[in-house]
Amino acid sequence: MSQPADAAPVRTPLRTAVLLPCYNEAAAIAMTIAAFRAALPHAEIYVYDNNSSDDTCAVAAAAGAIVRSERRQGKGAVVRRMFADIEADAYILADGDATYDATAAPGMVRLLCDDRLDMVVGARDSTGDAAYRAGHQFGNKMLTGLLTQLFGISFSDILTGYRVFSRRFVKSFPVRSAGFEIETEISVHALELAMPVAEVRTAYFARPEGSQSKLSTYRDGWRILMMMINLYRSERPIQFFGIIGGLLALVAGLLAIPLVQTYLETGLVPRFPTAILIIGIVVIAVLSFLAGIILDTVTKGRSEIKRLIYLQVGAIGQ
Repeated sequence: MSQPADAAPVRTPLRTAVLLPCYNEAAAIAMTIAAFRAALPHAEIYVYDNNSSDDTCAVAAAAGAIVRSERRQGKGAVVRRMFADIEADAYILADGDATYDATAAPGMVRLLCDDRLDMVVGARDSTGDAAYRAGHQFGNKMLTGLLTQLFGISFSDILTGYRVFSRRFVKSFPVRSAGFEIETEISVHALELAMPVAEVRTAYFARPEGSQSKLSTYRDGWRILMMMINLYRSERPIQFFGIIGGLLALVAGLLAIPLVQTYLETGLVPRFPTAILIIGIVVIAVLSFLAGIILDTVTKGRSEIKRLIYLQVGAIGQ
């Protein structure tokens, strides 16, 4: 019997995957898997081990997760492998340290589907100083503010590792990061392509006893800052090279002031090395402006290609 023309189409069950990148998380991974299993009983839970020296793999397998490995060190490398390998409709990315609230995941997935979004960010509400150190909070706010200044819009917590993605996001995201700067790159990718996104507040807990943070405040903070600068250079070349050209032009102007004064008083230019230096700086400033204009054209073409690739993947629910 044929289906009536006005009948609602049959919706297939949503394929949901929980992605847990792990490095030496034997003390917390079983608790994390159990929490997500209880919150999302029909989801497949993947643990990607990143050269752990403890029993993370064995513990994760015993807890019922699908365990795989990525030999390239760094969270960015693990996320790149996860996004390439795993097929699903909705992806929940979290850490394997039991710090994120798994009970929030069903609501985040529901929001992703109901509003047809490409990413839902789980902004962290710390449950105590031990969960979210003051230094990390300050660094997060500083980097979040910088991202807002660079790109005009941002999230309240760009460094959170708790996010829900659509398949369209995952399969159009060219991961370039190697380490913890991956969260910054994810945020910029969503902002650059003007994806429909949302942010919800989620609880953030202290690590269980025996689990230690792999984040280095200064080293990883510096890498995240460099990632943001490099992304700004590649995504906003006119502004980036315009700033450099403007600074060089300012330096050349300051150096030229005494030469101009001397010339007006005597009609001579006695300091030829300085004059040559000024000319060289001005030439570099002009080249910087021209480089920004040329690279802006390249960036727009690349962005159009990225947008077309993004649109080739159907929205969630299709």
